[in-house]
Amino acid sequence: MDAQPDDLDTIAAIERAVSELRRSNGRPGKPAHQPGQHGPFGWKGGRHEHPFANMARYRLLSTLDRLGDGASVSELAAAIGVDQPRASRVVADCVERGLVTRSTDAMDARRSVIALTDAGRAVLDERRRERRAAVERALDGFTAEERAQFAALLARFVAGGRAD
Repeated sequence: MDAQPDDLDTIAAIERAVSELRRSNGRPGKPAHQPGQHGPFGWKGGRHEHPFANMARYRLLSTLDRLGDGASVSELAAAIGVDQPRASRVVADCVERGLVTRSTDAMDARRSVIALTDAGRAVLDERRRERRAAVERALDGFTAEERAQFAALLARFVAGGRAD
């Protein structure tokens, strides 16, 4: 079935909204971090760190929290959808920042196991609170029914994007 002009305008509006969420680091109505500002995970911006580094840290910490302590770098790489060398760099960065520990597996000395530190859990909890607060602000003015409808439609939208 061919898309109608109104459908294309709706699709464009959705695409713009999703793009704006990405640019604002998932914080509706907030600009992306500017160089020199402190962001999540101690990101200060500037030329020495890529702006997406904080997102990679969050994905790694969140995935490690979901998988449980003791995941290997390879398991984390597969779970967050990056290659093993990239995951290893993110793990090393998180170790340096005190967010995770890396130790040798007692059963297989060739394997490293990664665990969240208390500082890592605190940062993850803080980021989750920030994200929840951002969603609550974005939904301010929605009725309970509209919130439920939006949640259902968004879940359906995301599921449709995974279908292939």
